[in-house]
Amino acid sequence: MKPIRTGVIGVGHLGQHHARLYASLPGATLVGVADADPRRAREIAERLGTAVYDDPGVLLKQVEAVSIAAPTSAHHAVARQCLEAGVHVLVEKPITVSPAEAQELIALARARKAVLQVGHIERFNPVMLKVRPLIREPRVIECRRISPFTGRSTDVDVVLDLMIHDLDMVLSFQPGAVADVRAVGAAVVSDKVDVAHAWISFDSGCVATLTASRVAGNRARELTVVQRDACVSLDYQSRQATIRRFSSGARASGDQTSEQIQGGDEEPLKLELESFLHAVQTGTEPAVSGRDGEAALSLAYRVLEEIGVRDRGVRG
Repeated sequence: MKPIRTGVIGVGHLGQHHARLYASLPGATLVGVADADPRRAREIAERLGTAVYDDPGVLLKQVEAVSIAAPTSAHHAVARQCLEAGVHVLVEKPITVSPAEAQELIALARARKAVLQVGHIERFNPVMLKVRPLIREPRVIECRRISPFTGRSTDVDVVLDLMIHDLDMVLSFQPGAVADVRAVGAAVVSDKVDVAHAWISFDSGCVATLTASRVAGNRARELTVVQRDACVSLDYQSRQATIRRFSSGARASGDQTSEQIQGGDEEPLKLELESFLHAVQTGTEPAVSGRDGEAALSLAYRVLEEIGVRDRGVRG
């Protein structure tokens, strides 16, 4: 198959890596980049030997697929412009600012027969890919995602910035319908919520606890899943997991077997882009669909409502 003509709109911290990988993947040709900051666009274009497009609309006439890594506040408008042009879209998380905007994009993608994928990159972490087949009917899910303050992504709350990764992952385990949501949070260094804790129960009996902070003293991205036959503990950063297995008899005695799993060295973003390109080439459902992105966003809204956030508008 011929390489897919691709472009990147928004080449900041994340977008530059989308562009780098499109320029190197055999299934893609990087046609050009666009950014609200012309100097940044030129810098990345010169580095990768590609073209700069001051007008994203002109870029859309030259490509088949794009990555959108602009600020969250711009996701809806930019993605809508791309989909209306019949261009396939991979939009970074969160899919949009509001569920209503996400639903509009989902309907538009369906009408244009375009792929709409959302960049929930932890789905493609090599260690998650290894342990995911082992996770069945979870009873308890614990997520912890913290980092020092960087000043990035402060146009949204930490729930939409960091916790949404884990909300998506929890929902991907198919724990059933949400029964109840409890949450607390606080603004610390920005005028948005910088620290959040959430407790979510599902009608299956599964309970998930999530912690997210962007003002911590260190970095951690951890997940623990407890089910009837095993406990899976995973570190996204080290790409290591521990699987503790037990039978019904072992549960009574406390006996269990333990296995260490190491994820590979593959770059998660590379795997994500390859998945997107495959969906474009084959016309199949993407690994993380617009509906998946909207579901995570809607649950994030429920968390924010519990925290007491009424105005989720973002700063442009």
